[in-house]
Order: sequence, then structure tokens, then C-alpha cells
Amino acid sequence: MSRDDVLSLLTEDHRRTTEKLRTYFPDAGPLRRELYPKHVEFFALGKDYKERLFMAANRIGKSGAGAFEVACHATGLYPAWWAGRRFDHPVDVWACGTTNETTRDIVQRWLCGPTSELERWTGGMIPAHLIVDFERRRGVPNSLESVTVTHTSGGTSTVGMKTYEQGRKSFEGTAKHVIWDDEEPPQDIYTEQLYRTVTTKGITLITFTPLQGMSEVVTGFLEPTDAAKPYKVHVQAGWDHVPHLDAAEKAALLATTLPHQVKARTTGEPSLGSGAIYPVNEADLIVPTRTIPDSWLKGYALDVGWNRTACLWGAMDPTSGVIELYDEHYKSQGEPLSHVQAILARGAWIPGVIDPAAFGSSQLDGRVAMQVYTDLGLDLQPAINAVEAGLTDVWQRMIGGRLRVQAHLSNFLSEFRRYHRDEKGNIVKANDHLMDDCRYLCMSGRFALKPKARRQSEGSSSPQSWMGG
Repeated sequence: MSRDDVLSLLTEDHRRTTEKLRTYFPDAGPLRRELYPKHVEFFALGKDYKERLFMAANRIGKSGAGAFEVACHATGLYPAWWAGRRFDHPVDVWACGTTNETTRDIVQRWLCGPTSELERWTGGMIPAHLIVDFERRRGVPNSLESVTVTHTSGGTSTVGMKTYEQGRKSFEGTAKHVIWDDEEPPQDIYTEQLYRTVTTKGITLITFTPLQGMSEVVTGFLEPTDAAKPYKVHVQAGWDHVPHLDAAEKAALLATTLPHQVKARTTGEPSLGSGAIYPVNEADLIVPTRTIPDSWLKGYALDVGWNRTACLWGAMDPTSGVIELYDEHYKSQGEPLSHVQAILARGAWIPGVIDPAAFGSSQLDGRVAMQVYTDLGLDLQPAINAVEAGLTDVWQRMIGGRLRVQAHLSNFLSEFRRYHRDEKGNIVKANDHLMDDCRYLCMSGRFALKPKARRQSEGSSSPQSWMGG
């Protein structure tokens, strides 16, 4: 063997051992795998779930994670630590982006390398020596329609590049083993994609920052139906889950981020965009969980229904007028008695206001719901249901520091993050029971608040005091 042959072999060996697929998520070093627990969790869940969503902040490597998994499936070169789904045969894959340009510049670049180096295939997640053929996309410079990749089983896999702008019909017909959506797909396209994986028992993986808020796709993963739960799973990841973003870079990114997008871009929390009803930083509302002083005035608001009954407790500081939300009851279905028992357990003396719709007929037996609940022992008055005035009142309290929320109210905070208007300016009436309660409490319930009565001192003839205790 000549000297040139030896050098050529050494060069090829170095190239292959330093390729992205072999060096990503390493065992050791400053970017070692154990420092990316959310990414590894996402991969592992592919073993048991057909549909996965990696709902993540900007700049944490979600597109890289999607490309890494696609390359593993297309080549069969799974790392030793891989715990997710494996294919022992060549696969048909779709790798999808929003437009021709974003698919080329993001999806294609991650998989195959820079667009300026087509036919050289350097720098992509798929090892260069395994790309044996390709088809160009017409009308889009340096864009690929598909690549053919050698699989370890001896056959070849096909990775097709698709875009959402091609429309739902372009996703009809062919069976696929793996579909990767980089950026959120429209619901009709995602549904069509799922049908392409039925005969192959294939999988879908989606990677994006949830800037469209609680869209149909996001809601389907965060709030799956009972029938869908065995098949759908999501992993949420933010800046705190990766080691490669330093404080200076985070500060620079935050400086150019719109306030209503901060949560989505930094934690992977769905953004409500400009449609948010309360576009206020959640952190400005939250206070630590604590015991409310007896001298504070207490009350609650109740929203009843068969599908969901919600109750929200608030207390007002008599010296400042600040209202602090400190407890919640949030249950689906159930008889009125079960809800009443939960409410009375927080303090039978505490007064409440109820959704005025409770004056309508009960779904149970035609009785008026408010009468049912008062007969069972609740001290209730009808709330004022002036919607826009109530929203304004709550909003002014939030921005003025006169409404606080204790940190453990997870259901309230979940609804708060998703409370928004549609494109026509109408309030989206879904998952808003505690939001309604908050409005009732601030708008009319505050006038019914009272402190806990002190028990009359033994042997004293003084009247009962209502100043706390």
C-alpha cells in the first residue's frame, strides 16, 4: 500500500470518527450527554409512544435533536446508549419544514450540511459517505427533494424533504416509518401525516418553540383525550436544561424578545402572542405559598358545571386592598355534595359568589343550581357577570400589583397561560373556569369578603368581634 493510500485511509477514518452523528451527545466533556436530560428523555420516549412533541425554548438544540434521531433511523447507526425506538431495516422518512426556504436552510442543512456544498455532504448529521444519491427540488436553488442513505442492514433509506406550504394533499398516499416536523405543522397536515404511519407502525416527532400558543396541535399533546394518552407524549425544555447558553447570551436574547413571547422562547411554555387577555409576566404575579393572616378578609368564587366545577379562594389585606389568591378546587364531574364538602372544608364561615348562570336549570334534576348549593350549606350570592368590565378590573389589579397568586395554584396558572382571544377578538371559551372565578371575585366577590370571627372570650359579655382571630 502506497503512502498516498495510507494517508487517504487515515483521512477518511478521521472524517468518519468526527462526523456529527458520532460526536453528538458524547459521554464526556463540557457538552456531555448527561447535561442534556430533556433531549435524552425525548429520544427514549420513542420506544413507547407513537407521537412525540419536543416543545422547547429557542437555541437549546431542538432541531439538532430531531436531525440526530432521523439520522439514526435512516442509517441504523444507533449509539450504544440509545433507549428509544429502533428500526432494523431501511426506512422511509419525511423531514418537514414550514416553507421551501426554511426546509432547505434548517432541516436540510442539519441533515446534509450547508446548501453551498451539495454533492459534498459535509457537516450534516447524516454521515457523508452514506449518502449515495439525491434528487434536487425544482425552482429552489440548492434545495433537495430527497436523499438516499445506506442503512446498516444493507439496503437504503429515503429521506424526503417536505414543506407545509405544499398543502395537505401533498402528504397523501405514501406510507412512512418516520416523520419529523421541524416547526409546528397545521393540524390538517399533521393528521394526514399520522395516517401515513399506520401500515408501517411508524412514529412522528415534532420539534418547535410554541409561539402559536395553545393551537390544536399543542392542545392535542398537552391535553390529550383518554383515548390518545397511550400514544402521545410531550417533553418541555428551556434554557435551564442545557449547558451551552451563558448568562451574557441569554441577556442579549431577552433584550430583543417581546414580553408576551418570553415564556415560549425561554422555557418552551406556549405563548399566547398578542391575543393574550392578560399579557403580564407571570413571575410578577406569583408569591410564595403561605398562611393567610386571620385579620385578612376571605371569600371565594364558584363556577359550577358537570364537566368542570371550579372554586377560587382569595383574601384581601385590609390595610392595602391587595387581593391574594390562595386556594383552588378544580374537579371534573361529581355530585354537588362532593364539591360542597371540599368548599366547606376550607372554612364553612367563608362567603362566596357564584356564576350567575347557576340561576339556570341544573343538568341533574332541573332544580336551580344556586339553590342546590345553598341548600347544602354554602353562603352564596350571585356574582356580577360584566365580562369586559371584569377583565379590565383584573388587568388593572395585575399591572398595579394589587392581585397576587400563591405559587401552588397550578390549575389557575395553567388557565392563565392559555387565556386568550381569537383572531376576531372574542374570548376563547375553553379551560377558563378559574379565570371566570377570578373575574367574579375581583369584580363583585370583594364586597362580600369577611374576616374569621373571634370566639367570644370565656366569661366575657362583650359582643363577638369580626376583626380576625
